[in-house]
Amino acid sequence: MATHKHIIHGVFGDEVPMMEACKKLRASGIRIKDVYSPMPLHGIDGIIGVPRTRLAICAFIYGLTGLGLATLMMWYMMVSDWPNDIGGKPNWAYYFNIPAFIPITFESTVFCAAHGMALTYLLRCWLIPGAKAKNPDPRTTDDKFLIYLELNDEQSKKAETILKENGAEEVNNKGSFVVEPKYVLEETH
Repeated sequence: MATHKHIIHGVFGDEVPMMEACKKLRASGIRIKDVYSPMPLHGIDGIIGVPRTRLAICAFIYGLTGLGLATLMMWYMMVSDWPNDIGGKPNWAYYFNIPAFIPITFESTVFCAAHGMALTYLLRCWLIPGAKAKNPDPRTTDDKFLIYLELNDEQSKKAETILKENGAEEVNNKGSFVVEPKYVLEETH
């Protein structure tokens, strides 16, 4: 059985009433799809229920990749391929030269972590040339705050009431769409 979802935009002029509305919406069991604002809002992730990001894990993996590539490159260049006696440092084993290689290892780790994170962020947020903007209301890039909701019939009435009670300047119903069930159980006779 398909369900109808309504798209509701709650537009606010200030972040404090918008954050209060988010808290009350979540307390009443309404899921907030997204929040748009002209500036970063510290603490909004926890209020609207966004889970902690996994980008830090990616940064660690990219850093380890840089460390490994730098170690492999320095061992190959300075020990295996072309050993040179530079400043009296021994060159027959890599572990004798580790103190001299720390700056290169650090720089390679930071280089790979930074570039890997930048690419991961751009691809994850789909910020590539030619991508269409996902902003539902252009005023949120200037001075307005917006709560984006996708709700069923009964939740939409409750959400509109909560948004108006908490100082929303506008509560816009932007239409509806049908959500088909992922699985349909067939009855056998």
